[in-house]
Formats: sequence, C-alpha cells, structure tokens
Amino acid sequence: MKRNRLLLSLLFISQFTLSQKSNFKIPDSLKSRSYKYLEERIEEFEEDSSKTAVYLYTYLQKAKKEEKWDQLVTGYQNLMHANSEKLRSVYADSMIYAAKKTNDNAIIGSSYLTKGIVYYSLKKHNLALDNYLTANAYISKTSDEYLTYKLKYHIALVKYYLGYYDEAISLLQECIAKFKKDWPQPYLNSLHSLGLCYNRQGNYGRVTEINALGLKECEKLGIKKLEVYFNHSEGINEYYKKDYASSIKKIQSTLEDLKKKKDFGNESVGYFYIGKDYWEVGKFEMAVPYFKKVDYLFNAKGYIRPDLREMYELLIKYYKTKENPKLQLYYIDQLLKADRILNETFKYLVGKINKEYQTQELIIEKEKILSQLQKKNYNYTQLVGLTSLLFIGFLFLTYRHYRNRKLYKKKFDELMQKTNKDNGLSIPRQRNEKPAILDINQETVAAILKQLEKFEKEKKYIEKDWSLSKLSSVFNSNPRYLSNIIRHYRGKVFTEYINDLKIDYIIELLRNDKKVRKFKNKALAEEAGFSSTQLFVNVFKAKTGMPTAFFIEEIQKEDL
Repeated sequence: MKRNRLLLSLLFISQFTLSQKSNFKIPDSLKSRSYKYLEERIEEFEEDSSKTAVYLYTYLQKAKKEEKWDQLVTGYQNLMHANSEKLRSVYADSMIYAAKKTNDNAIIGSSYLTKGIVYYSLKKHNLALDNYLTANAYISKTSDEYLTYKLKYHIALVKYYLGYYDEAISLLQECIAKFKKDWPQPYLNSLHSLGLCYNRQGNYGRVTEINALGLKECEKLGIKKLEVYFNHSEGINEYYKKDYASSIKKIQSTLEDLKKKKDFGNESVGYFYIGKDYWEVGKFEMAVPYFKKVDYLFNAKGYIRPDLREMYELLIKYYKTKENPKLQLYYIDQLLKADRILNETFKYLVGKINKEYQTQELIIEKEKILSQLQKKNYNYTQLVGLTSLLFIGFLFLTYRHYRNRKLYKKKFDELMQKTNKDNGLSIPRQRNEKPAILDINQETVAAILKQLEKFEKEKKYIEKDWSLSKLSSVFNSNPRYLSNIIRHYRGKVFTEYINDLKIDYIIELLRNDKKVRKFKNKALAEEAGFSSTQLFVNVFKAKTGMPTAFFIEEIQKEDL
C-alpha cells in the first residue's frame, strides 16, 4: 500500500509540474513567504508529494520572478529530486542553465556534479562521468573543499565500478579524512564505499571492521537511514566468508528499504548474492527466482555489472540440465546483450578516465622503447648517433642550467629590492585607501579589515588548512563578504592571499635566521603551514621565480 501511495504521489507531482509550468500562480497565502519558509515546508512534506508540489513550484516561480539565479538553481534541483526518472534530466538541464547565469564557478560546478550523480543513480555511467569531468573544470577554479572532495568521492565510485580498486581506495581514504569532522553523511558514504572496495580485493576481515564502524557511527551521528547499506555490504561480505545462511538473512533484511529508496542497483546486487548463497549450498530451485529478479531489473533499468553477469551463466547451465532449450536460448541472448553493454560502457569509461586523469600512453611508449633497446644489438653508427644525441642533450641541459641561474639571479635582485622597499611585505600597507565596496556595509568592511590586520600581524596564516569558509567563521562573517573584501583591498583571491603571506613569512625567516636556512623543503613547508611539501615548492617558485635552494644560496652570499 505504501509503495502504491508513493507511485501515485510521484504521478501527481509529475502531472502537476507539467500542467502548471506555463500558468502556475503563486497562492496568495505564499506570496510573501521567504525561501527559507518554503524550504522548510518542502522538507516537512517530503513523504507526501501531493502537498510538496505547491511549495516546490512556488519556490521556483518566486525565484524566476525575482531573477534570483542561485535560488532558481535550488528550485530546479528540488523539482529534479522530487520527480520521476524521465523528468530528472530535464530539470537538471534547467538547473545548469540557471547556474551559468550566476557566473559562479562553485554553483556551476556543483550543478554539473549533481546532474552526474543523478545519471550515476540511474546507472548511466557514461553520462555520469561526462558531467563529473565538466564539473571538475569549474570546481578546480574554486577553493571549495566540500565540492572538491565530493567530486573525488564520485570519481572513486567510477574507479570502483571499473575495478581500479587501489586508486578508488586512495581517493576514498582522502574523502574520509576530510569529511569525518564536518560532513557526517558524506563521511559515512565514503566509509561504506571503502568497504566495498576491500571486499572486491578479498580483504573480508577489513570489510567486517568497516561495516561495524559504519553502523556504530550511524548510531552516534543519528543517521539511521544509512544503516541499510552497511548491513547490505556485510551480507555480501558473509557470502565470501562462506556464511551463506547469515548472508541470506542479512541481505533480505535490507531489500524493502532499498526498494523504498528506489536503489535498484543495490536491490539487484542483493538478489544476485542471495541467489549465489542458495546456489553454493545446492538449493538451485531457490536460487533461480532471485537470478530472474536480477534479469528483470536488467531489462527494466538496464543495470548490469561484471560480477552480476555470472548469473546468466548459471541460468544457462541450470536450464541445460532441465532440458529447456527455449529458456537456455533466452539466457544466452541475455548474456550476449549484457556483455555488449559492459564492453561498450567499460571502453568509454576507461578511455575517459585515462585521458583526463592519467598519462598511461607515455609510460607504455617508454617501456616499449626500453624493451626494444634491450633486445637490439647496436652497431657503431647507432652508438655514435646515440652518443651525439647524449652530448647534444648535455650541452642543452648545461645551457639551460646557466640560463636559469641567470634568470633566477635577476628575479632574486628584483625580489630583494621590492622586499626592502615594502619592509618584507608583498601586501602594501596603503590598502585601505581604495574606494569603498558599495554593496557591503562600511562598518562590516572596517571590522573585517581590522580582523585581517590582526590576522596578518599575529601570523595566524601559518596555521594549516585555512579555507575561506573557516576564516569567515573565525571572523564571524560570511564567505562572500570576506572574499570580496580580500579581493578588493588585498588585490588577490583568497588562496593567493594566504599563500603569499606564508611565502613572505618564509622569506623573512630565511633572511634573518641562519638556522632556518639549513631546513629542507619539508621543514619549511611545515613551518609555513602548507598542507604538502610539493605545494610549498610550487607556490614558492611561482611567487619568487626561483627554487628555494637558489634563494638560500644567494641569501648566504649576501652575509659573506
């Protein structure tokens, strides 16, 4: 009955939104209501789509009328999640259109990421990856850590699907470390996915530990709705541990919840492993109905993955023993269809992943050349040619070394002149003389500038992991105001502002403290509060135009 009511509600909201698209009028009782009020009503009536529809469409029309593009993005996103699968991509496209109107990289990137997640939930992996990569192009231009790691999480899921378990585990461990403190649901999702990866690697004991931790954390964080996934994961894990009875019981306990969530992917996987449990103990007649449910979802939703294809082989074998050539032929056709889809999907995904994230072609080509060189016997002409090439390479490297040192020396002299002139600061003190920011209250501007002065004077910037949201929280401000004020009065985006302060600090230390000059890059990075040694090295060279070793060498010469 509940399932029927839910289907009727979804049908109602789909018909409602389509019929009201051109002539919907905001009810008088809602005309003066705020976005926050509408959001609360949408959340309150989440389980009753017939009631939610009025608030969803009021929210959307209000945003359109007021030309609030960021709110319009939220409006389309709400409608997208509330509608049937057929309409979700339509609302996703409208959401992206509105996002582009904001000219905000974070909002645009988030919208493409959301569209990719929708496609992934529908198991349209190719379309999901296309949108993830587009999202990455925008999100990489921001300092939004949540979006950055949310994207990493979903790329990890694609790598898991492809069987790149080591790479997926590495990404998921990063996500767990980042999400654990401030983002509980993404943290739990990452923990669950990590367990799935270890299961595919055969580390079943580690999977049990992760699932136990996940259930404990669900209880602690009050997110009971995710318990089903850890129980589902452990049920599958118990199949591999050969505890078939417990596996059946645990997976069956999750199926109703998965159906309610419309998670047909995990529902299908659950049916497959229950079937496998029965098959392993010789109860073939009980296994077959579960395999047929997997086949039904394959036909209805197009969902298949490499491990599930085995059930077609088992069904073909089963109906061969039953001397039923008609069903045997049907499942042979289904297996061929599944293999074709898997091959096409994997070919596309692997090509995309490698092109965007890896440089395998160069490595393969290098190994091929090395192999050829090892097998061939060089004659004198080849040896002379190789020697000549090496000599030319040596001359080029020598020339480049001296050219770079000359360039570094010029950059060093310019830096010393500028540093002496500005008293060691790359951010001039005459920064409050700029014209006021018109769209921010001047008292707010003055208060934030005063906090920035204190922040710089007390060298708080050398602490690790500063983000725009974290600093705005410390200042009791909002990220947009803080970002605009830094850009206006410091002439820099937030990340550049923090990094420049850190590098100025290191330059001052190296000039005045001979002990610090003995530090390696790792110690200097730690001293300045950089998250990694490589980041420090890159930022230092980008700002000064030279590596740290050359800078220290020249500083030491000045003391002689």
